[in-house]
Parts: sequence; C-alpha cells; structure tokens
Amino acid sequence: MAEPLRIALVGSGSMGRNHARVIATGPRTELAAVIDPHEESGRAVADQYGSAWQADLDGIGSFDAVVIAAATEAHHGLAAQVIDAGLPLLVEKPLCPSLEQSQELVDASAAAGTPLMCGFLERFNPAVMTAMRMVEAPLYVRAQRHSPYAPRIKTGVAWDLLVHDVDLVVRAFGGEQPESFDVKVGQFHPDSVEGAEDIVEAGVRFSGGGIASVSASRLGQVKVRSMVIQELDRMIEIDLLRRGLTSYRHSSIEPDDDFVGFRQFTEIEVPEIGGAEPLVSQLDHFVDLVGGKVDVDAERASILPAHSVVDEVLRTR
Repeated sequence: MAEPLRIALVGSGSMGRNHARVIATGPRTELAAVIDPHEESGRAVADQYGSAWQADLDGIGSFDAVVIAAATEAHHGLAAQVIDAGLPLLVEKPLCPSLEQSQELVDASAAAGTPLMCGFLERFNPAVMTAMRMVEAPLYVRAQRHSPYAPRIKTGVAWDLLVHDVDLVVRAFGGEQPESFDVKVGQFHPDSVEGAEDIVEAGVRFSGGGIASVSASRLGQVKVRSMVIQELDRMIEIDLLRRGLTSYRHSSIEPDDDFVGFRQFTEIEVPEIGGAEPLVSQLDHFVDLVGGKVDVDAERASILPAHSVVDEVLRTR
C-alpha cells in the first residue's frame, strides 16, 4: 500500500474543520499540519487530530500537497505561494473572488506543471452525480441556493453561493458558456460590506437555445439547495441537501371509445442514491489527481468556466 499523502491544511474555520476531519480519517491521507495565524483555533484543530500547528507557510515544501480553506479574500496570496513551492493544491471555492485573480492562479499552475483543483463540492454530491449521468438534452435548468445570513462571509453571494450552481448549470449544458445574461442584484442587510450583494437572480441563455435560472440569497430563514432540469420529455428534480433525486415523465393515453378514466398520468422514478459524503469523494478525487489518475490539464480547465460566468453576472448587474 502506498504511503498516505501528507497534506497541510490552511485554515481552521468552519470549512477547515470539515476538511481536517476528512483528511485525518481518510485511508489515503494524513493531516500533516494545520496552518492558521490564529493559534487558538489552529492548534485546537491540530491537537484534535494529532497533527502539528504552524502560523504560516514557512517550510511548506516538506509536505506532499496542500488544501486551502482560508477566507476567500486570502486565497490568491496563499495559493500563489503553494504553487511557487511546486505542490499540488486544492482550494475551496471560489478559487479567488475575481476572474482576473483566478486566471492568474490557473496560468501559474499550468506554467509550474502542478495539479490545481477547486473545491466545487456539489460536483461530488451523489444526487448530482446521478442526475448528470441521466441528463441527455437539457432545455431549462433552475437552481436555488438560499441560506440564513452569515456575518463571517465578507464577499457577496455571487462568489459564495451562486458559483456552485453556475458550475453545475454549465456542466449540465456540456461545458458551454452562456451567450446572454439577465441579472437582478440586491443588497439589503445592514451588516453586509459595501458592494457585497445579498441576493442575485440571474437568467442565462446558451447558444444552443437552452436557458437557465439561478438564484442565490443569504436572507433566507432556512437552507434551500435545489435544482430542476427539464428535458423535452422528462424533468429531474434534485434535493442537494438531502441528496435525493426524483424523475418525472408525463404521458397521455390515446383516445379509445372503450376507455373510461384518466387519459393522462405521470411516471415518477425515485432512484436509490448511494455514495460517500461529498467531501470524502472530493478528497479521493484530489488524491487521484495528485497520483496521476485524473487528467491534470482537464481538471485545471474545469475551474474557470463557472468563474467566468459569475464575473459576467456581476458585470451585468
């Protein structure tokens, strides 16, 4: 059996703690260090999993790979240092809170020849993975991602929430970039940083005629994570929170003088969804990427499409 991949985790906040748990308990990984300038939180997470704590990236080259789960606004500077050190890197989404910075990191990774992955966690949601295998010819996709307000998030909902669903929408339409946008943005919460939107409603159209509607809000009182994919003769409904999926087909019965009763009905299919926790599957994918089992160039190329759409959404508002 190969030696576990020694991973340094940067960031010990809410998402960082989840990454720490998965890395420390994974059969192919070792939580080699927790890096966080805040000693109290960083050391607490490190001690919980028998790892080491350090305040900065000094000596980063001694590790096999790095996962960055720090605040979004710190991603660019941290990731640039890791890429300069020649290490494989997984960065929580978004890669950076701007297309320009994200492009810089992708270009730097390509020039250095190092694996780079963005944490689009919903790609590894078992219900999403099942739905993407089922989809044949999508015509309309509607996605909603609403949450209660989180003061710790300094960026707006476009980079924090919308980017997830934009990524799924682009993938559902075969990686095609939208050609037109209709965007409505609102900032309402008194604690939001100036320019950080609280609600985004975006409609997009693809060159092939398909359309999508994506909605993100941090003024919701409950979490909503849903997606509906409509084809000509089928609708797929996904509950991303509960990792459930339902497929619907509406049918009609040909008129028959001898038939009395319903002439229309809907076939409902509820597939059994298995699979691991999305964060576990994402980590497995990252380990395979580092190990050469996943195409490095293809993984790198899959990062920017969603970032490009979010950038255009914000420009259109």
